[in-house]
This record gives sequence, structure tokens and C-alpha cells, in this order.
Amino acid sequence: ASMGRTVVELFYDVISPYSWLGFEVLCRYRHIWNIDLHFRPAFLAGIMQQTGNKPPGMLPKRAEYLMKDMKRMAKYYQVPVHMSADAFQRIMGTSSLAAMRFITAIDMTNPQYLEPLSREFWIRFWSQNEDISQPENILAVAQQAGLSAELSQTTLEMISSPTVKDRLKETTAEAIKYGAFGMPAVVAHYDGEPQLFFGSDRLELLGSVIGEKWLGPVPS
Repeated sequence: ASMGRTVVELFYDVISPYSWLGFEVLCRYRHIWNIDLHFRPAFLAGIMQQTGNKPPGMLPKRAEYLMKDMKRMAKYYQVPVHMSADAFQRIMGTSSLAAMRFITAIDMTNPQYLEPLSREFWIRFWSQNEDISQPENILAVAQQAGLSAELSQTTLEMISSPTVKDRLKETTAEAIKYGAFGMPAVVAHYDGEPQLFFGSDRLELLGSVIGEKWLGPVPS
């Protein structure tokens, strides 16, 4: 990290719509705030399982609220999340493991594609309401993000390798070590210690802690 820059890590999973909001806002602030932004693809289901957390949609009243909340947030944050009526069933019925391993493999080999690739996974699942768990869907996302057919295929073959599996496990364990119990988990390394901020609605607070001005979710 360059002098005086605050390292900010974003632990995320593309199955999480709130992670998408946090991702886009941090991308917008990365050249406004004095931060070094590090994307840390991790596995949400692993975090939930290991911390004993339950998906918020399992409580009917909360699910009802979250649907409205996400619609308002999407508009406010200017991120095209489309909450279908069966959004929670879709989350529960979809494993993001292959997608997050694919993203992890790209992070390890061709990190220049990490940001556009992650974004395309969110767009496919949360804007277009399409599947992201099958190999052909993953390849379609990769192509959309600008990866060549050859690179996409090679990366897809990597997702079953111990190296990639272990890296995703390690990143997930690291998020838990910082205190994460869900996503997005934003960790700012400030004043000699890591500080955890949970959720996409705590970025204003993050700014305050690291001495940066919050200019709203869409800073001009």
C-alpha cells in the first residue's frame, strides 16, 4: 500500500445483492477516498454455516421488508438489482460455490478481470434473474466480462483443483477471523488494527472512521 492510504478489503459473494451495492459504491469511491481497495471473493454459505447465522429471508416478516428495502436501495445506489417475487427461493436454491471458485481462480491468475467478472455474475443473477451455478452459465458470464473462450475454459477446469478450493476456504476463514458473519464484510486497516463494517449501508460510517468525506452512494 502506498503511503498514507487505508487498505480496505471487501469480502463478497455474488449470491449476495447487498454485496453488489457495497462493491459498486466502493468502486466509485476508490479514486475519491485515499484507499487501496482489495476485492476478496469468499463463500457466503461457508460463513453462515461456520458462524451459525441464518439467511435473513427465513423470517417471513423480515423477508417481506427486505424485498422493499432492496428495491429502495437499488434505486438509491443506482445499481440494477431486480428483486423477483421468488428472490429468496432463488438464493436458497442456488449454490454460488462454482462461481466463487471461478472468480477465485481468476483472482489468482488474471486479476485484471476480477472486477468486471464479479460484476457480470451479479448482473446475470440479480438483473437478468438467470442461473449462475452451471458451467455453461459461468462460461457465458466470463465471455461477457471479456475473457477469451480459451481462458474461460482453462479457468473452469481450475475450479476443481485443490489450490483454488483451498484459496477460497482461506479467504472465507480470514473474513470470519475479522468477525464477519454475513456479507458484504468490509475491513478497513486503520490505526494499526482491522475494523469490520457489515453491510452496504455502513460505508458512510467507514468514511467517518478513516477520516474521509461521504458524498452519498453516487458521488459525482
